[in-house]
Amino acid sequence: MYRDIEPLVKPVVPTFPLDDSLYCLDPEETAFFKRQTGIQDEAALKTHIIDVQKEAYKVAPYACIRGFHFLHPNMSKLHIYNQILKRGSEGAILLDVGSCLGADVRKAAEDGFPVHNIIASDISEAFSELGRNLFKSNSEPILFIPGDLFDPSFLSISQPASSVPEGTMPDIQTLRSLNDLHGRVGVIHASKLFHLFDENKQLELARALGGLLSCETGSIICGTHTIASEKGIIRHTVLGVDISYFCHSQETWASLWDGVVFEKGQVNVEMTTSTVDVGDIPFCLLHWSVTRL
Repeated sequence: MYRDIEPLVKPVVPTFPLDDSLYCLDPEETAFFKRQTGIQDEAALKTHIIDVQKEAYKVAPYACIRGFHFLHPNMSKLHIYNQILKRGSEGAILLDVGSCLGADVRKAAEDGFPVHNIIASDISEAFSELGRNLFKSNSEPILFIPGDLFDPSFLSISQPASSVPEGTMPDIQTLRSLNDLHGRVGVIHASKLFHLFDENKQLELARALGGLLSCETGSIICGTHTIASEKGIIRHTVLGVDISYFCHSQETWASLWDGVVFEKGQVNVEMTTSTVDVGDIPFCLLHWSVTRL
């Protein structure tokens, strides 16, 4: 039986009210949700998604739920997505941390990444149930492991693998923590996650994920999150509430992976950027990948 885990990042209190006008799917995303849910009528699909959003907001009253960002697959839009699918065809494990309701892992499965090698993880079992409701799935086709990424009993920090781990590969369908996967994961995806934490926690998380990555050439850690022109604390006022959070710059993010988490020259870091408006405030997003050489 899974324990309930308190989020490390507390939601803003009072929570922002929900706003249906923020609902937006592009044609490709609409087609994806029609295929996944079996709901072909767009009005009915919107009603279904909003109903699930309301339930999700009770569990996690965060901006990604309120703004319907949980609907938008991030991984499939990364510059390295074709390489991710190639790693899947080679038998690699895909781990999506901060998976929310599972749009990314379901998109990867639909695009051919073997389902039996996909693991999703977030802080509460409730995300798995909400994902099943969203995608109208009676059972969870993809393994979901709830846990706190900063709990050493779930994910401890270890040095990046320099060789293939000894012993047989554990049956991932029986996993209850990520520690059995040190040095065994071919693709790690972490979108809209790092910017939830301060600088020290971001480094801690990066080191923990680095220890999971396989030493095989072409193994990948990737994701999307908010970035700044200079490393530091970013402050905004949204709906009358002051918010602040820590952001790396492109330069400090690259050097964190190539030189701190991994020894200099062990990985290749690639990045692109885009801008998104949230409540008339422009946020710069970094789309990044770290690939073992």
